Amino acid sequence: MSATKKVSTRGRPRAFDKEEALAKAQALFHAKGYDALSVADLTEAIGINPPSFYAAFGSKAELYGAALKRYEEKEGLDISGALAPDRPLDEGVATLLRQAADNYGSGAAPGCMVIEGARGTADQQACSQARRMLDMSRAVIDAAIAGREPERAELITDYIMMTMAGLSASARNGVPAERLRAIAAIASTQLSHHIEGIAPKGTKQ
Repeated sequence: MSATKKVSTRGRPRAFDKEEALAKAQALFHAKGYDALSVADLTEAIGINPPSFYAAFGSKAELYGAALKRYEEKEGLDISGALAPDRPLDEGVATLLRQAADNYGSGAAPGCMVIEGARGTADQQACSQARRMLDMSRAVIDAAIAGREPERAELITDYIMMTMAGLSASARNGVPAERLRAIAAIASTQLSHHIEGIAPKGTKQ
């Protein structure tokens, strides 16, 4: 029997895990949207009091920004991989749209957290954060397209972005993943025909 006196930990609050709290906040923001959540909702879900919340995250909008960043890192599409320079453009676009359909339709919450935040958030600061992140994704897509189709890069990028926005909205409206994948396949096939039609004769995209 040990002679060391044990100190009881009963009743002590569990140590605050900021990463775990951020993951919970991300899930809530994605599922319900920024405007539908109050600080009280967030503190209850995370399991901390308001003073601890503000000390850890600064504000609701700052927490949202951190949650958006985490979403991109953990659940975002692999745009650079799909549109890698050594892959045919039509194949890369098909891969990207298929990823979007799978992600938006089969994830923990439907739709894209960034796209939905950029178009459906009334709070200006929160909306700006989502729009900025969406613009960054668009820039990556546009740069990848411009390397192969410099004259049509903007048009093709618009097509991809609008298709992804439609897939996200449809997922939020309850369209199942299998139907999203079917639409993504049709969209990528149509774009492939367009690319083949504008490609210089004798070249392969």
